[in-house]
Amino acid sequence: MLALTDSTFAAHVASADRPVLVYFWATWCPPCRMVAPVLASLAGELAEVLEIVKVDVDEAVETARSQRIMGAPTLNLYRKGELVHSMVGARPKHALLRELEPHLAPS
Repeated sequence: MLALTDSTFAAHVASADRPVLVYFWATWCPPCRMVAPVLASLAGELAEVLEIVKVDVDEAVETARSQRIMGAPTLNLYRKGELVHSMVGARPKHALLRELEPHLAPS
């Protein structure tokens, strides 16, 4: 999973050729550690239709603030740079897929 920073977030999300799921996380966050392997698995399975990246909220403070991240983990889905869906908290793989599926169809 590519790690984005304050200096790379906006350009990367805006220029992506497919939807981007941004995993806002922190090292001190137990639910983040639970969802990380699920996201790594999905990143491989959905690579053709979805890019999954991560942002450490303690290192990318400006990005976390500009995206109004209030808790970790937060999973924001962007299409062409626009936020289209947001989820807060860890979820099992099947629940993540169910929430993401409507947003993965070509636009």
